[in-house]
Amino acid sequence: MMSYSENESETTCGGLNDQEQKQGVTCLEDQDGGNLWDIFELLQIDVNCGSSRDQVASNDNWCSRHWEKIVSAKKRKRKLERERRKAKHAEEKDSAPQFSKRGLKAIAKEYLLDAKETGPRLCIDLSMTRHMTKKEISRLAIQIRRLYGSNKKSQSPFWLYLTGFVENSPIYEACLRMNDGFTNYLMDVTPESYLDLFPLETIVYLTPDAENALEEVDPQKVYILGGLVDESIQKRLTLHKAQEEHLQTARLPIQEYMVKNINAKNYYSTTLAINQVFDALSTFYVTKSWEEALKAAVSLGKGYVLRDATL
Repeated sequence: MMSYSENESETTCGGLNDQEQKQGVTCLEDQDGGNLWDIFELLQIDVNCGSSRDQVASNDNWCSRHWEKIVSAKKRKRKLERERRKAKHAEEKDSAPQFSKRGLKAIAKEYLLDAKETGPRLCIDLSMTRHMTKKEISRLAIQIRRLYGSNKKSQSPFWLYLTGFVENSPIYEACLRMNDGFTNYLMDVTPESYLDLFPLETIVYLTPDAENALEEVDPQKVYILGGLVDESIQKRLTLHKAQEEHLQTARLPIQEYMVKNINAKNYYSTTLAINQVFDALSTFYVTKSWEEALKAAVSLGKGYVLRDATL
């Protein structure tokens, strides 16, 4: 290879200025006259490009591993949460006894039979159905079903009686037609009057027209509900019947614990369906609170609310 003396003119690289030439930057050419600096620059670019690709690949690998760790951690967390819920469910299952439907029926039957011996007694007087229309009798049959259902669910049930329940009468036919399993209801059913079944001093006839408010539910007493529905607007019918029979009467203490609520219809009534009256008696027997009892039994449609209620 031939060297250039300092006095000889130098072939400058394209694009190099005089200052760069003074610094001793010479132009190198290959045998074909090509500029070797250009070749080196291309080589440098290829090296850099390879380095960039390696870095991107490295970043991709790192991101992939990082994402796999996140997914794996989430899977472990979900698995632990499932195991925690399963353990909690098993603990609750062990702490609370589980019963089959047959077992629950057996327990309900046992409670009801105990009530026959020691529990309070409730009698539905069906001797006044002659005052009612066919539609009203059907509604009464539905109320009897609801009353029995509520009583069966209670842990402190009443023992129930249907008196004046004459075979093949309209109310008899309605109960068979509208109440599934009616013949298997655990209650006493008789065409006799309650006057023939219980001593007079044990009978308390519940009527919304009574002067005295009921204060307690006494297991030694028998509480009578007149089998009438709201459409039977024959005022004071149950009160007159009880007075004629010289019976003690009482009403739910609605006026003592509740006040009239402002409503658009301006409607107020203390007359309840027999199943609603029973709900009040049953709730009070368990809670000993008339506020709780009346709250459970008196719907807003009656126009009354508890004194401390804010609507």
